[in-house]
Amino acid sequence: MAADSIADVLAIAAHRDDVEQTCGGTLLRSAARGLRTAILDLTQGEAGTRGTAEDRAREAEDAGRLLGVGWRRALDLPDGAIANTLENRIKLVRVLREVRPQVVILPYWQARHPDHAIVASLGYEACFLSGLAKIDTGTTPHRPFKIIYASLYADVRPSFVVDITSFIEQRHASLMAYRSQYANQAAGGALFVAEEEIRERTFAEARHYGLLAGVLYGEPFVQKEVGLVDDLTLLPVQSI
Repeated sequence: MAADSIADVLAIAAHRDDVEQTCGGTLLRSAARGLRTAILDLTQGEAGTRGTAEDRAREAEDAGRLLGVGWRRALDLPDGAIANTLENRIKLVRVLREVRPQVVILPYWQARHPDHAIVASLGYEACFLSGLAKIDTGTTPHRPFKIIYASLYADVRPSFVVDITSFIEQRHASLMAYRSQYANQAAGGALFVAEEEIRERTFAEARHYGLLAGVLYGEPFVQKEVGLVDDLTLLPVQSI
């Protein structure tokens, strides 16, 4: 990785707490392996049913420390109304050229929340534009080598799974740092899962994907391109 880069792996998400749910364990594993990690949240969380943008900023800082990320920032895209516009793509290009990651993690393109689906295409197109020298942002062009997609839901057939068994508790702690969102309270009671059920649900999903890959807990990812194998005898996950 170039010496002037800030991170090797950059996770981009619509909202503060999305990364913690979808790829927090992978960021922890990456950091444990000596990789530099970063998070870009695209909104401030001002439209959320619970808490305020200020609450979520403080919580995101705490969660980032628990995940071991060295860099985290939030943009000012409208919460609940993210659009894939040239203006927004350029905002992401500026960040990509500053952070200069090798790997970018985006939300999976099929999602219940419209913001998540939009960020999948917005992030992909920004990664492409970031490599074009004639897109002038006053910074050096940079295009990530790899783009992968993380999903919150348990109905995605992954291209691969990351073993997060050693990091499952710390991942959960990073999610629960968002007390304004996940602590039991009257606001949004019919919309949010009860606090005591969050652990069971998130661990069950991680267990599901872990079982697919032959480990205890896992996080799923999708890649659009075909994988390349050098040695068939080193392929992981037993067939029978």
